[in-house]
Amino acid sequence: MQFKSLPPFGGDQRAVAEVVRGIMDGKTNNSGYFNTTISATTTTLNNERIGYDSAIIFTPMNDKAAQEMAKLWVGTRSRGSAIIHHASNAHLCEFMYIIVG
Repeated sequence: MQFKSLPPFGGDQRAVAEVVRGIMDGKTNNSGYFNTTISATTTTLNNERIGYDSAIIFTPMNDKAAQEMAKLWVGTRSRGSAIIHHASNAHLCEFMYIIVG
């Protein structure tokens, strides 16, 4: 889901107020979902908001993902993507993430 944003050089007073109100209510465009695949031990997370110094924070979305949290970590980060390392499992693990920075 994409929340309202502003053009690069701002907007009128009402548009700025709406965007700021959304931010204060937690409506930011820095989250997403991904699944780990059964046969792989890495997943490439593609998101234009990821940068070299971004922190990526995970939330498990099913019981199997919760069991695997200790084995999940962020490897290489680059502009627009990150490599997520995880265990190879016989079950689907679903995660939500947020990007900070």
